[in-house]
Amino acid sequence: MADETPIAITKEDYEALFGFRYALRRFLRFSEQGARSAGLTPQQHQLLLAVKGQPEREWATVSELAEALQVVHHTAVELVDRCEAAALVRRAPHPTDRRQVRVVLTERGEALLARLSARNLRELKTLRESLSLSFLNAIHLEE
Repeated sequence: MADETPIAITKEDYEALFGFRYALRRFLRFSEQGARSAGLTPQQHQLLLAVKGQPEREWATVSELAEALQVVHHTAVELVDRCEAAALVRRAPHPTDRRQVRVVLTERGEALLARLSARNLRELKTLRESLSLSFLNAIHLEE
């Protein structure tokens, strides 16, 4: 970071950064409260979403989950273990690579995630104004 050229930051930049941070934190708090009210930890909810959100497939590897959740591999393994014990996910062998294990949602995991996601999408619609691209375009970055 020492080699970065300092940029001039305007009052509007600070307001845009604050507005984005506030909207993001408000949504995260809402999502975390929803997970807890459904009997999940926020991390369990994030894991379910990371499995279901994989592009063009319905499973994820533990390594992918660790990256998606920004945790180390063994922490992801422990979280998968807890989710498996709660009947939210199950491990399935990879059909061609015995070294890999697929993590897939159970019916219970699917149902809980669908309920939480519907709730979160409704909240995102209420925050749409704060998260608009024009909001991000207000930031003045000189390149």
